[in-house]
Amino acid sequence: MAVLAAIGHALAVAGSMTWQITWSLILGFTLSAVVQALVRRQTITAMLGNDRPAALAKATGLGAASSSCSYAAVALARSLFRKGASFTAAMVFEIASTNLVVELGIILALLIGWQFTLAEFVGGPIMIVGVAVVFRIFLRQRLIEAARQQADRGLAGSMEGHAAMDMSIASGGSFWRRLASREGYTAVSHIFVMEWAAVIRDVVIGLLIAGAVGAWVPNSFWQHLFLTSQPLAAKLWGPLIGPVISVLSFVCSIGNVPLAAVLWNGGISFGGVVAFIFADLIIIPILLIYRKYYGTKMMLVVLGTFYATMVVAAYIVEFSFGALGLIPATRDARVGETGLQWNYTTYLNIVFLLLAAALLVRFFRSGGGPMLRMMGGGPGEPSEHAHSHGQPGPHGQPGLPGQTSPHGQPVPHGQPGRHGQPGPHGQPGPHGQHGHGEFGRHGHGGPARPAGGR
Repeated sequence: MAVLAAIGHALAVAGSMTWQITWSLILGFTLSAVVQALVRRQTITAMLGNDRPAALAKATGLGAASSSCSYAAVALARSLFRKGASFTAAMVFEIASTNLVVELGIILALLIGWQFTLAEFVGGPIMIVGVAVVFRIFLRQRLIEAARQQADRGLAGSMEGHAAMDMSIASGGSFWRRLASREGYTAVSHIFVMEWAAVIRDVVIGLLIAGAVGAWVPNSFWQHLFLTSQPLAAKLWGPLIGPVISVLSFVCSIGNVPLAAVLWNGGISFGGVVAFIFADLIIIPILLIYRKYYGTKMMLVVLGTFYATMVVAAYIVEFSFGALGLIPATRDARVGETGLQWNYTTYLNIVFLLLAAALLVRFFRSGGGPMLRMMGGGPGEPSEHAHSHGQPGPHGQPGLPGQTSPHGQPVPHGQPGRHGQPGPHGQPGPHGQHGHGEFGRHGHGGPARPAGGR
């Protein structure tokens, strides 16, 4: 019974944290989907061909407007590198994509405090500058070429299909006109659901780990580990040990924020929390993907560079925020077990859960379902994974709203494809004919819905 009680306590803590952050996660992913719907992947690639400051600044901004899933960010960075982006720009894009995104800032502010959101958006650019400087001084061209050769082998990592999908709005017009159109609604719904599908595993695992640690590990353990009795030593030790805990936790994306809240309550330094969150790009599964993408030597270079620069960035944040009086005086992150109450959290959760339901319905009604099966995918050229609204779909894969047939020829609703006659409404016909973007046998000539779906 004691074991069941302990498990129940851990689940209750995890459930309480989940309820506290639900609305903020939905809001963050909705805002992220809006931004991604307006930024084309071709635009990103064209801007990152070198490692000059202007290109790296663009990589930072475009990364912040991209997917917050660490695995998808790593896969997309490799894709950009293969298409001509400089290695430094690709890595900068990757760092910004996981550490400077709006959903991370919102959940940090809600769960731990606004000071941590500010610290992430100050420390992130510092880390990026550090990475650029280290690569400029120490990274040799022969190692970059070896990494490019390895990348061009196209070995699959994780979330390749998701990283290759461009679901942005293709039509022109002003920001609000594009966003308010049926095509814009569809694009936002597709990106919203795909982003959730990409990070849900890490979010759930992160909440369960945070719940277990918060319920089972006494604060006295953390206080000894983080040297809380020695203030200066704690400030120096926190940024060094924070990334190590992150690496061993195997949790990335925004899934590591709940555990960061537990560590903050346990006594880790302010800079230690910042370094812990930055370290989602060097957890063991992602290091193995780096090795597969770029080779062992480049993986070790990335590991060493990322670790060193995130520690330095955390030190700068720690001491500068301390001097400005911006470090919270209390450790009261929202980790404890609380019951359901009729307060602003509940009201906001109801509103944003209704918004999420509306986007989910739009996703499936506009033919987004098959995209979920292609998320793992395999790395390919842009044409192999084109999913932007109004762009050709991949060979043998479903047409999405406003797509043409795989060979670039538009197919009117209900007309036969290249091979075969039209089948019943929404059903596959012989040799690739399909109704509403369903899979055909050979993927030739499947009709697509008009832009915006139903």
